Amino acid sequence: MEKQKHSEEKVDIFWKTFLKETGRPKTTKYLEVFHFELTEKWANELLRLVLIGQKKATASSLWSYGLEDEHMPEIGDFSIVTDWEGVPRCVIQTIAITILPFSDITYDICKREGEDDTLESWRDGHIRFFKEEGKALGYEFRNDMPVVFEDFEVVYQI
Repeated sequence: MEKQKHSEEKVDIFWKTFLKETGRPKTTKYLEVFHFELTEKWANELLRLVLIGQKKATASSLWSYGLEDEHMPEIGDFSIVTDWEGVPRCVIQTIAITILPFSDITYDICKREGEDDTLESWRDGHIRFFKEEGKALGYEFRNDMPVVFEDFEVVYQI
């Protein structure tokens, strides 16, 4: 996941529309606004997988939360997922959180992300991501690095 600049006005309108159309209280808050991945190609492709129901989870470094002083997701949290350009496209709700070392992630776990056909390809892609993110945030990827594996469901999309 990658935080980005987005139009606060677009996000505000999107969120208010979500609350109204789903009958949720106006006081309902969201955890974050983000897009997946570090490149336009992958951010938009992973969003597509979420919108078609194939991607139902995401993995992030536990260390990134401490370095960016962010709130870790909790069951029940809402987040807004955007495309690369920052246009809100859907709201997801966290339904499960698992924290485990990178080396302990099995294919049964990672296949919920809907991105890869093998554990090896999942590991290769995530090692690349965690190394790039680590350079930017100030941590170094290790096999025993704790990973926050977040299962979610799409509760609203346009």
